[in-house]
Amino acid sequence: MNNYPDFTNYGYQINSELGHNRGGGQVPYLATEINTQNTVVIKQFFFAKTTNKWSDYDSYLREIEILKQLDNSQIPRYLDSFQTPTGFCIIQEYKKAVSLAVSRNWTPQQIKEIAIGVLDILNYLQSQIPPIIHRDLTPENILVEDISSLSLEKREGMKVYLVDFGFARMGGGEVAVSSVVKGTLGFMSPEQMFNRELTLASDIYNLSATLICLLTNTPSTELGNLMDKRGKIEFKSKVLHLSDEFIHWLEKCVEPNYQERFTTVHEALETLIHLKVLRPQ
Repeated sequence: MNNYPDFTNYGYQINSELGHNRGGGQVPYLATEINTQNTVVIKQFFFAKTTNKWSDYDSYLREIEILKQLDNSQIPRYLDSFQTPTGFCIIQEYKKAVSLAVSRNWTPQQIKEIAIGVLDILNYLQSQIPPIIHRDLTPENILVEDISSLSLEKREGMKVYLVDFGFARMGGGEVAVSSVVKGTLGFMSPEQMFNRELTLASDIYNLSATLICLLTNTPSTELGNLMDKRGKIEFKSKVLHLSDEFIHWLEKCVEPNYQERFTTVHEALETLIHLKVLRPQ
């Protein structure tokens, strides 16, 4: 006997819980759409039982608005939504993938492939009119195809997905500030942390902070331990096996001053593609 909510009246049968963020007022479920028998993800938001307010409903409408206009195989498609007595649900396409928050022994080369995959997604988002800034690129929100059942030959070019557009913003070259800081502590760029205007370089910072977590085996909750008094992420001493050019790329991506980072995702991507990851023996 489980305590899963009953969504059969809405056309869905919950199979399992995918993980949870009850402190943040949301729980994702793996479910089956009853009419089609397709597997989907239901993200349930609890407004009435947490510190969240019903006014937050508007932010989820914005998330839906953004998801509806996206057409990219690396972003799970928006399928449906409905309101419940205690909250609100968003239904999205299911991808057989696991978040980077799940501990695995990624090689530096695989981490480079993950970075390229996410930068491809960000390049797509920033090509939209107006551009879309995700604002919450953390290990939890980046999924990688489950390769455990694949042969070694088929593990090349693993698929990467980006989820959770709850903090995403649409805007021109710079995105106007909001009254509330949105994002995950430790991964937010300085301009995001201090609620200044965001730029297209803000997501580059978020992503690179995530890559540093993977490369240094630092849990996402402990990323702040790598920051010095100036708020700069210091990680070189933990990645002596990496090439100088790759380390320089990472350092440029997490420069506290956004003007010293790569100007666009395209520039960061084109530079990374040609870099060697490991230090010559």
